[in-house]
Amino acid sequence: MRALLVVNPAATTTSARTRDVLIHALASEMKLEAVTTEYRGHARDLGRKAADSDDIDLVVALGGDGTVNEVVNGLLHGGPDPDRLPGLAVVPGGSTNVFARALGLPNDAVEATGALLDALRERRTRTVSLALASGTPGTEDEGVPERWFTFCAGFGFDASVIGRVEQQRERGKRSTHALYLRQVVRQFLGEQNRRHGTITLERPGEDPVENLVLSIICNTSPWTYLGNRPVYASPDASFETALDVLGLSRLSTPAVARYATQLLTSTPERGPHGKHAMTLHDLTDFTLHSKVPLPLQMDGDHLGLRTSVTFTGVRRALRVIV
Repeated sequence: MRALLVVNPAATTTSARTRDVLIHALASEMKLEAVTTEYRGHARDLGRKAADSDDIDLVVALGGDGTVNEVVNGLLHGGPDPDRLPGLAVVPGGSTNVFARALGLPNDAVEATGALLDALRERRTRTVSLALASGTPGTEDEGVPERWFTFCAGFGFDASVIGRVEQQRERGKRSTHALYLRQVVRQFLGEQNRRHGTITLERPGEDPVENLVLSIICNTSPWTYLGNRPVYASPDASFETALDVLGLSRLSTPAVARYATQLLTSTPERGPHGKHAMTLHDLTDFTLHSKVPLPLQMDGDHLGLRTSVTFTGVRRALRVIV
């Protein structure tokens, strides 16, 4: 088997020595080319090169969710076709690693490499759904390039939090769960639209859902992790279905306390619920509009402000080694 290993040298939970050990372990089982990313978007370019190649059977992403997202967008630049494209494998090296853990992989890079090698020997694969976000035709965002995401997107509040975290990381702060929680509090205190939402969800054949303050789009479950604790925003979401949406229409102090508690105590059977919570399951096509520009995030990457985003859930989009 010929494989391309895409290595993010800035991965927060692996050292250079650990990465060398993992590379040698993988190279003992396959013909491996290891490339270290050098700039933002480099992993996407490498994924695209692999997709266009006739002699690469597998792409291994060694890094966090951002690295995986870039590789996936490169692999799928010509559209999904799991029977034609190289398979994808993930070795978690980030701070949270939602995609890898949602696949059932260990969160430790060494253990995950061992699991990957076992899966290759036993030829274990699965085909997963993915999600595509694009600019909505007829709006000022229609020219925004399409982008795939693997596990979640957010429009509004949670994307603002991620933007704040990225600003702190650019100032040298480490990406920790405490950092995220601090930015949640700061975003809540400064949120202008927390009582009167600006987001409308539209889907074919249904009445629009209006006045949402935030919307979380899930391609799988859990939505994220706090340390070892999984957090379920949409417990029914899975890699076998299309997209689930959690929308909140109010973020008053009592509402935030209630829904934050529900998220922290969520289970695979029950997520946030109540008068101001809206949940939708297995949506293939829908659009989110906002009266004012709001931040958008995908797979934990802040993508700037948007007024309208169209989402498409694509079943059986990619073959993954597990």
